[in-house]
Amino acid sequence: MKRLSRRALAIHRRLLEVYGDPVWRRPLPPLDELVSTVLSQNTSDVNRDRAFDALRRRFPTWEAVRDAPRRSIIAAIRPAGLANLKGPRIQVILRRITAERGDLDLDFLRALPSDEIRSWLLRFQGVGRKTAAIVMLFALDRPAFPVDTHVHRVTGRLGLRPPRATADQAHDLLGELFPPETYRAAHLNLIRLGRHVCHARRPACERCPVRKHCDYFRTVVRRQGRAARRR
Repeated sequence: MKRLSRRALAIHRRLLEVYGDPVWRRPLPPLDELVSTVLSQNTSDVNRDRAFDALRRRFPTWEAVRDAPRRSIIAAIRPAGLANLKGPRIQVILRRITAERGDLDLDFLRALPSDEIRSWLLRFQGVGRKTAAIVMLFALDRPAFPVDTHVHRVTGRLGLRPPRATADQAHDLLGELFPPETYRAAHLNLIRLGRHVCHARRPACERCPVRKHCDYFRTVVRRQGRAARRR
């Protein structure tokens, strides 16, 4: 575990050298971040932001979103895709929060231990480990390591998690591996590596800045290269 932690830290430091200390998009209040992250599921950041901005332009308060006709919410968030699923899901979350708390202010979460924050968020349909971790890390400044498809794929190839570990399992595994103070930058830089270099189908290993730390490069790419030279 210590050796793996040292490798994770070396990867983090190398990505900082290459990509710098990444900046998250504009900070959002916890409820805004929660809705934004629900919108982000199975779509791009650009489409998520288009849908979120359209929703806020049309409905100036979350109470208005909660009480609006379903079809109006679906129409507003259509750029995010899966609007027929996400629109009702967002309204159900808002209504449940209102029923439990009496209002739509999530600042009370700041006073709770991190485990209780996570458990509270995970009770809502459509809120999984990644969504909860993003709200915790970026809106509440709590230690959590979000794992999206890019982070899951890249950390698997690097050998930072067991090959069969699910994304949900990887949240805890990577959270133990990386120091908490690195979570934000490591998460964002691993996503950038996944988007621009470590592609799902054809990873560009020849220009990967962390290939010397990568199990996939060592066991697959180099082996293929040796086999090709023997032909």
